[in-house]
Amino acid sequence: MGKVRVRKETGNLFFDFRYQGMRCREQTALPDTPQNRKKVESMLAVMDAKMLLNQFEYGEFFPNSPNLSKIASKLTNQSKHRLNSCKTEVDKTPTFSAFSETWYSEMQVQWRTSHGRNVRAILDSSLKPAFGNTRLDQITKADLMAHRTLLAGRPGRGKSGLMSPKTINSHMGILRMILTEAADRFDFVSPYRNIKPLKLQKNHIEPFSLDEVNLILDKVREDYRDYYTVRFYTGMRTGEVDGLKWEYVDFESRQILVRETLVAGKTEYTKTNGSQREIPMLGPVFEALEAQHQRTGKISKYVFCNRQGEPLDHCNVTKRVWYPLLRHLRFKKRRPYQTRHTAATLLLASGENPEWVARVLGHTSTEMLFRVYSRYIPNLTRQDGSAFERLVGNA
Repeated sequence: MGKVRVRKETGNLFFDFRYQGMRCREQTALPDTPQNRKKVESMLAVMDAKMLLNQFEYGEFFPNSPNLSKIASKLTNQSKHRLNSCKTEVDKTPTFSAFSETWYSEMQVQWRTSHGRNVRAILDSSLKPAFGNTRLDQITKADLMAHRTLLAGRPGRGKSGLMSPKTINSHMGILRMILTEAADRFDFVSPYRNIKPLKLQKNHIEPFSLDEVNLILDKVREDYRDYYTVRFYTGMRTGEVDGLKWEYVDFESRQILVRETLVAGKTEYTKTNGSQREIPMLGPVFEALEAQHQRTGKISKYVFCNRQGEPLDHCNVTKRVWYPLLRHLRFKKRRPYQTRHTAATLLLASGENPEWVARVLGHTSTEMLFRVYSRYIPNLTRQDGSAFERLVGNA
């Protein structure tokens, strides 16, 4: 707020105020009278109001003032300073490589160990080579689409021999999360907008029939018969059965307690909370586990192990035992995971309650059960119109 003062030498009024951090004094030719003072104070009030609204133009009020050159110089320096400050802020936006490491270290604490390894592999093999030295705010949507196209041409485990859409979506999903978090922190618009995931082809299950299961268990190597018996009649995932420890086998209650899964030779928490469950020892499972306990109960904490007492290497078992057995029986080549699908279809085909089957398999609801195994559910529980056909036919 400025003031109106009187110059002692002349007795005239002058303005005393601050503008742009500078103290300014502007003289008038008006003597100090009540009428002149009122006029000057009114003008000062207008000046204060315009300064408050950032609309004050110095030359509008004092066109011949020697202070104009000082004010202009001051404003020019401030503009340069603001420009440099903006440039500094832009320069502070890190490269993709630097920020991705920060993001990874912050997120790792909430991931399962196996998921952390997968993300690490995607960063090192795909994302950092493509965007590593690029500043985050300079990555464009065109860059993202070009990278996705590049991934689609890489060798992979898809049916075409190239990277599958599911794997491509995983890579792009990690990229989206990094850019979204960076955009929020460094105040820029993420280029990952309106990019939809690739459509996935439906995978059809190929379970074994009960006769095929019996033939496999009859012809498999003796030391792996109990292993495959448990797989076929419990529906446990590969990591769950390979990581099963004796402390989670309750012979008294005839239950298998699924609490851990084996990933890269180490046990960790199961895939989801829903995977934590109790599986009854149905059919020959109880006898298989009793026999296995005689074999490995004293040499390892793992139910199924190698000669050193370490858990089985599923890749090694698949190549040395599973696939050779299928070739010997002249069965179509199928992944060991089909033992889980086989257990599900056998349970459902026998007429077991789908909700109970879902709990045994570790599903939180029957939705996936009906979506994947609907054609194996008998008419008693399946909604397929057969009851209506019987009603009309009887009529």
